[in-house]
Parts: sequence; structure tokens; C-alpha cells
Amino acid sequence: MQTQVLPVNEQSIALAARLLQQGELVALPTETVYGIAADARNGAAVRKIFAAKGRPQDNPLIVHICGMQMLRGIVAEVPPRARKLAAAFWPGPLTMVMPRGEEVSDVTCAGLDTVGVRMPSHPVVQAVIRASGVAFAAPSANLSGKPSPTNAQDTLADMDGRLPLILDGGESAVGVESTVVSVTGEHPVLLRPGYITKEQMEAVLGEEVQVSPAILEKLKEGEVARSPGMKYKHYAPKAQVTILQGDFAAYRQYVAQHAGPGVWALCFDGEGAQLPVPYIEYGRDHDGAAQAHHLFAALRELDRNGAQIVYARCPEQDGVSMAVYNRLIRAAAFRVVEL
Repeated sequence: MQTQVLPVNEQSIALAARLLQQGELVALPTETVYGIAADARNGAAVRKIFAAKGRPQDNPLIVHICGMQMLRGIVAEVPPRARKLAAAFWPGPLTMVMPRGEEVSDVTCAGLDTVGVRMPSHPVVQAVIRASGVAFAAPSANLSGKPSPTNAQDTLADMDGRLPLILDGGESAVGVESTVVSVTGEHPVLLRPGYITKEQMEAVLGEEVQVSPAILEKLKEGEVARSPGMKYKHYAPKAQVTILQGDFAAYRQYVAQHAGPGVWALCFDGEGAQLPVPYIEYGRDHDGAAQAHHLFAALRELDRNGAQIVYARCPEQDGVSMAVYNRLIRAAAFRVVEL
């Protein structure tokens, strides 16, 4: 299959819409990362996503819509908490897990009785949904396990020959996937952190949002993944990544003691020049939004530079920084050294 990369215009949006209506795949930009879209109601189309990504089929996908009216048939009901959160954060990088509707494909939901839905704010996604009339399932447009792409070039590196079209809409603004919160149970539960934070949702809901242990720990044996990004080693470059938890002086000392061929540092802005090994910087210290924007591109850059061992500075674990830590700990396969 030949993969076209086209700039965003009326013609390319119309082509993307036709492909989705025909049960084909399209990669396109969202405000979070680039995604691979297929009609969420068409099981055969959604299976093509799993094939293109090499993704395990017990990992559910998120359905993307462009208006509340599109929830009909996708969800069985819209809980009151979901209405509050939608009023505050949609369109935007928030996915809500709700009771599944009868029209969404079993393949999209990995056989679960729930479905994750979001209304993205990126104008290209909105235009494609409107032009096609298709609510589409869309995971990140990377090969399964690799860092998610935040531009068309990195999407092509993974997806060339695996799908017919990539729309090039420039860099994604957020840089990590959407926040995922379940609103189906007695309490709201954060399943995946993102740009919309636990604290922001609590301010809207007026109640505590519980945090799934799977955000910072591995799922237990036999435990079901209720959200993308929970179950498998994710977001990982080819290098072996280890997170070093401690201040910069301790980090620099540890890196110096373990320096050698193929060893790289993943550090905060302004720190690299003080290190005895090659480095990539991924945002300012104490700035979760900047780190989120740069993290996946930095992990891919480490691959391009042939890094074999990477020692990563540890982000904080609240606000947007929780999303950065969640992605980084999976990229490191949960290897953390406390200094």
C-alpha cells in the first residue's frame, strides 16, 4: 500500500472523509498526538487499526465525536458527571468512559461493556468528522509500544505502507494522549492522566476523583484494561530507559558513574551542558505542560541518535506532570532508581 502525506485543505479533508466512509484508515492530527482513525461502528475497519499498529486486541480504543448529538448509539446513557465535565472541557483532551451503546463495534471496545469517548478540539479532526459523518475510533498513530507521534513525519516513519493517507496538520499542541476518566461507577476514577488534570476535574465535579493504581503501577495479573495505555509496556524507545528519582546533583553524579558508549541523558532544559554524556532535554523543571509537549519527540530523537541506555530525570507526579510520569514510567518498563 502506498501512503500519501497531504497538507490539510478542502480536497484532502474530503478524501479523508471518503476513506473513512469506505472502511479505510486515515492518520490525522489531534491536539494531543496524531491518531489512526476508523469508523467506530465498523468492526472490519477497526480491525485494520490493530493490524496497522500491531496492537493487542484486548486494548480498547477511544471514539471521537464532534457534537453531543453524536453520542446517540455510541453510549447507552450520559451520566450527570459526564455532562458536567463535557460542559467544562469539551471540546478538548478529555476522554470519558461511559456505558457502551448498541451501535459501537465490539472490536472498538475490546469486548467491554463501556466505551471511552472524547470530543477533540483540533479543527482538522472536527472537519473530518463533520465531512464524513463518522464517529471514529482512533488510537495514537504509532507502532504498538513505541512513542506516540506528534507530527506527520514521525507518523509516516511508523505507518508508511500500513494505511492510505496521513493528513499533515503540523505539531500537536499538547504532546501526550488525552486524560481518561471513568464516570460509570459510584466514584469518578482517573484511568490515564493527561493535560486535563485530576485537580481541574475535582473543581468541576465538587468531589474527589479517585486515581487508578494502574496509573503508576503495572496492572495485576488477569486485571482488565479499562483504558488505553494501562496494560502494556508503552511509549518506549529502543533504548533501555531508567528513571532517576532525586535532585539534579545526585542525578549528575549517578550519570557520571554510569557513563559509557551508548549512554544518553534525558534531562530538563539547561541541564544537559553540565553532564558528561550526550543528552536530550525535554522541557523545563516543574513545568509539566512543557515536558508533555516535548517528551515523545525526545524519546524518538534518542532512537535516531542510537542511544542504548538512557537515564531520565524524574518529573513530578501531580497536575500535568502526572501524565508525563505515567508515560515515562511505561517507557522505562517501571525501572526507577531512587537516588
